Order: sequence, then structure tokens, then C-alpha cells
Amino acid sequence: MPEDEHQQHRHGPGTGGAAEVRAFFTPRAADWDSRFPDDGPAYAAAVAELGLRAGDTVLDAGCGTGRALPALRAAVGPRGTVLGVDLTPAMLEAAVREERDKAATLVLGDVTRLPLRDGCLDAVFAAGLISHLGEPGPGLRALARVVRPGGRLALFHPVGRAALAARHGRRLTPDDLRAEPNLRPLLARSGWRLESYTDEDTRFLALSTRQG
Repeated sequence: MPEDEHQQHRHGPGTGGAAEVRAFFTPRAADWDSRFPDDGPAYAAAVAELGLRAGDTVLDAGCGTGRALPALRAAVGPRGTVLGVDLTPAMLEAAVREERDKAATLVLGDVTRLPLRDGCLDAVFAAGLISHLGEPGPGLRALARVVRPGGRLALFHPVGRAALAARHGRRLTPDDLRAEPNLRPLLARSGWRLESYTDEDTRFLALSTRQG
């Protein structure tokens, strides 16, 4: 398995395509949250740094079981709009069982092919997404299309790159997509400006702004 399971709980189409992503997540969806029970505060802290305002419209891209959705709803308030999009029906079903559908509109679909008008979102929250975009550049550009100029993108993971690699006996390599020297130009080519970059044991968080 090329990626750690913890890294895969939020996803786009995946390097192997939608069918492979669904095949991986479907049997794991029922107990996914119980396997990673301590991540909630990290999600809430990352959402807080996204800078959402009351009334905003925000997308959780690859929402999985929806652990970010309550925090996103709290940030935008009752007048705001929260969308959760994921490829795997079983993950969305798990979100419903946890009643996280009360915080958001859940949609089964591919976050790189959203049927949304240009510039309709204020922000995108994406946990683990970038590792599972078959074509990261086009995928990030597809997200940029639906975010207004000045809107924000949070690329998040509940542990940092080194901590994740050490946990699974892997070594970081210079071509790691999430390394800042690689991520910054990738974002720039895709319509985003990287504003802040945090890679520490307790989290990975890259915050970007949509360019005009």
C-alpha cells in the first residue's frame, strides 16, 4: 500500500482512480473514526486558522466521515453554507451515522469535477487530499476555479510529514509533494499563493490564498 491509511482518510480521485479509492475505503468506513480517535482537536484548530466568517460558503473537499464539518459549521454560522464532498458512499454513510450531515450538505462526487459556478466558494478545507489527486496541478486548479479571488485553501493532515513517515518506517524523499519547495510552486502554477506552511509532529497545515 503506497500511502499510510491515516493519510488516506480524505481523498480526491486518488492515483488509482475512483474505483480504487472506493475499494480501499468502503470496508474501512464503519470503524474509521475509532481508529483515529484523537484527531478532533487538530481538525478544529486547522479550521480556526482558515479564517472563515459568518455567512461564508465553504467546501470540505474529500470530507470522509465528516470530522471537520461541525467545526466548519460553527465557523460560518447558521447563515453560512457547508458542503462535504467525497467519492466513497460508505464514508458519507458513516458521516450520517455520526449525525454530521446536520452540519453540512453531503454530496457524493469528485472534488476535481464539481458542478459549481466559478468563484462561488469562500474557502476549501482539504485534509489528506493532495496525496490522492491523480494530477495534483489540474486538481488544485479545479478547486481554484470554484473559489473567489482572495478565498482560502487549507491543506491539512493531523500529523506532520516526518512523524507520519517515521510511524511507518518510511523515509522522506526530496520529491515529496508536500515538501514546501515542491508545494509552493505547484500551488502558484495552480492559482494559489502559499501564505503559511506548518510541518510539525502534531500537524501539517499549508494555507493559501486564491489569486485573482
